[in-house]
Amino acid sequence: MFKILNFFLIIISSILIAGIYGILHDQITYTISPEYYTLYKFEQFGVNQWGVSNERIKAGIVGFLATWWVGYYLGIIYAFVSLFFKSKEILKITIKSIFFNLLTALVFGFLGFLWGFFFVDDKIDWYIPANTRHVQDFINVGSIHNFGYLGGVVGLFIGIYCLVKNAKNVSISKN
Repeated sequence: MFKILNFFLIIISSILIAGIYGILHDQITYTISPEYYTLYKFEQFGVNQWGVSNERIKAGIVGFLATWWVGYYLGIIYAFVSLFFKSKEILKITIKSIFFNLLTALVFGFLGFLWGFFFVDDKIDWYIPANTRHVQDFINVGSIHNFGYLGGVVGLFIGIYCLVKNAKNVSISKN
């Protein structure tokens, strides 16, 4: 019974953690390049049709919509791994591992900013709206986002490693 409850708590927690991360992340990247959102992401996610006028709120909506599903898939993976361990101890360990995953995505996002800032120019083959005035800022935010998703995947491996390592004192379930 605890294993099933933990399974769903891990997935729900992972979705919420990813969604909150996305909201905060997009508030920061909106500060770097509002045009990335006003000229690209708001249309891509259809939030201009929602009747919301505050651009920060729209950026938060985009952030949640862009990340909750990552948390869902990562949560399913973490939840399945957690089934191999005692359910009472593993929930806390798994949530910590999800935060390691999140931290990895954050570090990769910062590396994406550095990559965009130092190595990518306006000749890159990306969609950049013609009326973008601050092209380099737009590119920097695009790099942050791309690297962040990569960090989410790399972070999964780090998170699973942390989960297994920290759970080694928890005996493997015989069920």
